[in-house]
Amino acid sequence: MFFCCTSNKKELGIDSDLGQKVDKLVQPYINESKVAGMVVGVFKDHQPLVLKAYGFADLELDVKLPVNASFEIGSVTKQFTAAAILQLAEQQKLSLEDDITKYIAFDTHGKKVTLRQLLSHTSGIKGYTELPVFGQLSVHTYSRDTLLRLVEKEPFDFDPGEALIYNNTAFFMLGLIIEKVSGMAYEAYVKTHLFDKAGMTNSYYCSESKITKNRAHGYDTNKEGLVRAAYLDHTWPYAAGSLCSTVEDLEKWNNALHHGKILSEKMYAEFITPVQLNDGTPTHYAKGITVTDWKGKRLLEHGGGINGFLSQNSYFPEEDVSIIVLINTTSVGPREIADQIAGFLFKDSSGKVNTFSGDISKYTGHYKGRGRGQDLAVQVSKNNSDLMIDMGEGNGNKKTLHFIKENTWSDGFATYLFEETDGKVKALRIDQVYGYYIIPRLV
Repeated sequence: MFFCCTSNKKELGIDSDLGQKVDKLVQPYINESKVAGMVVGVFKDHQPLVLKAYGFADLELDVKLPVNASFEIGSVTKQFTAAAILQLAEQQKLSLEDDITKYIAFDTHGKKVTLRQLLSHTSGIKGYTELPVFGQLSVHTYSRDTLLRLVEKEPFDFDPGEALIYNNTAFFMLGLIIEKVSGMAYEAYVKTHLFDKAGMTNSYYCSESKITKNRAHGYDTNKEGLVRAAYLDHTWPYAAGSLCSTVEDLEKWNNALHHGKILSEKMYAEFITPVQLNDGTPTHYAKGITVTDWKGKRLLEHGGGINGFLSQNSYFPEEDVSIIVLINTTSVGPREIADQIAGFLFKDSSGKVNTFSGDISKYTGHYKGRGRGQDLAVQVSKNNSDLMIDMGEGNGNKKTLHFIKENTWSDGFATYLFEETDGKVKALRIDQVYGYYIIPRLV
């Protein structure tokens, strides 16, 4: 199914063949069985330029994917959780500077952890999805308190505010705090104060057992091709990733969220302000959403991934453009697809490419420090006038880095700042947008 407004396209200077370009981009993934199905929406000023479904909702029954199919949106859930917290802050029912132990029983090992740090992944609390036992536990129903007891036994990854490591435990906790402060179940609060306000009539808290009309089935991939997604009990993702929605509903959310229907002007400013680390280092993560520059244009975005589903919600505020991609297979990255569609819409205004001149060998060597769920062993080597970075100590996960400015390089997404002390590089700061890691150099 395809909707477009030709008059809108002409008025906006958008190619009349935008839909054909999206077809050419997406259809091969379906034809080559890389994904079961995908719905893509491109909207300008709340009007659809492209809204189309590709592939299948159910492979075994050969059911085509409808454009209004609902998908699990994974971590796109986090911006809803963050908005709920900010609504409660606006009502002065809580403060972002409150210690989390004011609302939930959790052993912080003597450290103060604030709600603000939960919202920005800077708490240092261990992420439950990184625990070795998570895979075994995720197929069973446990009380929410069980998860807290599991995590509080673990050491912190870092002191609160010292780094940024993506953390599902934090948003799980925020869901509990929403329930404690509002007196409502999380799913009821989200429906009443977020979904209903935005007019999202096809969005809901996901269920692994409930029969829901127009819900897409999820798939994974292995060496044999597409397979059924692994089972997941939704008591686990909770406020970190248990919402389901459609492309059209997510556009309604963008319209409501970014145009004053969900948060006050003050709280919206808080929502989109990226956190700073304790030492003043700026990051790109705000509260359940990232704030970045995409080829010279401001971009507010977040992606999601959960068993059988991937999602991307990209919003360009100055242009009032939403690009939303929902996939019912964990394979092809929806962010890459959304970025390519953005390339169809916008010219690159990022400016000239800089060239490094100097001793590039000062950056080369081995670096090791804490990443998400594991230690990162990083090797940096020369690649002519660029650098090559291996994030997996020789396992093939190599990227070319291009010079940006003094001691700063980029792979096109993440930024790498080499930290000098007394003229020598002592550490590597990696800004991956969803994580900010400080990796000491090995002597």
